[in-house]
Amino acid sequence: MDLVLIRLLFIIIVGITCYLIQPFGLVHPWNAIAGSSLGLAIVLFEWRLRHVSLKRLIGAAIGSILGIIGAYMFSLVIRNSLPDNATRSFMQIMVMLLMAYVGLIVGANKGDLLNLSALGGVFGGEKQFKKSFKILDTSVIIDGRIADISETAFLDGIIVIPQFVLRELQLVADSSDSLKRNRGRRGLDILQRLQKSAHLQIQIVEDDFPAVREVDLKLIELAKVYEAKIITNDFNLNKVAQLQGVDVLNINELANSLKPIVLPGEGMKVFILKEGKEYNQGVAYLDDGTMVVVDNARKMIGKTVDISVTSVLQTTAGKMIFGKWDERTAPRVEQRPQQPATIAVSGEAKKLESLVAEPSAE
Repeated sequence: MDLVLIRLLFIIIVGITCYLIQPFGLVHPWNAIAGSSLGLAIVLFEWRLRHVSLKRLIGAAIGSILGIIGAYMFSLVIRNSLPDNATRSFMQIMVMLLMAYVGLIVGANKGDLLNLSALGGVFGGEKQFKKSFKILDTSVIIDGRIADISETAFLDGIIVIPQFVLRELQLVADSSDSLKRNRGRRGLDILQRLQKSAHLQIQIVEDDFPAVREVDLKLIELAKVYEAKIITNDFNLNKVAQLQGVDVLNINELANSLKPIVLPGEGMKVFILKEGKEYNQGVAYLDDGTMVVVDNARKMIGKTVDISVTSVLQTTAGKMIFGKWDERTAPRVEQRPQQPATIAVSGEAKKLESLVAEPSAE
């Protein structure tokens, strides 16, 4: 409330000053109105500055000073090149305004890159307002699960989408291959969904690294510049980023951590989909794509049976459950029509199939 009174008093003082001095050459009432309007504009400008970080303010000030210095150099060239007339004065004023404006905007946009905490003292407190950036790669956008996660409000900070990722996504959407084209269009739909989310702040950045060709390496370089984390489900990008000291949020690791926990000795009901790689094995899949290898269940393909969990194998590719079906203890078997064409098997489960050939490791 005190700030409101101070601002109102400031507007009144500016209006009275303009009424008495008449700087605009207008009739008395209009001078007061013009002064009050000027005071109101200054208050609005000050109110907007309250929402700007200290880094942006310092960046804008430095950019403006450099722009004015550059404009002064240009004005010297104009003064020596053009005769003394209205055109030369107009050119000098326009160059001054243009350079100051460009310096202000560029300096404010790049101000977030300043590290004020290294200066200590008053500037050291700015680190607690440090923004959290998270960069999306192409694969996680096409995957689509990031939109569901965003709606749960588990993601915070600013979601950064680089222009080179948008270009790659557009190339996929314009592909002659129908499968790639559908994947690209799905990615564009996911981006629109993210932009409409009330929990996220989306920022599209123009930063690029022409010397780097690989998109994955560009993401890593961009993450270093913004001190950001990369959100991905690409296993290779995950490993390379970690080697270079960049934090990664892997959607697949999040999905694995949310899978139901089962312990040896627990029972569960599964549908035997196909035979395993070892003798007399059957393979089933849970709703989340977890693969279940069942001993003595080869002849039960196409049926739902009750099994007992013997062990659980957790790998970087996902979780695999080993179980056993005992025909002697089974009270009944539920027959269900086999529809292999409609059952979706996750990519993680396919990676785990190669581990079934060595059950002795359990």
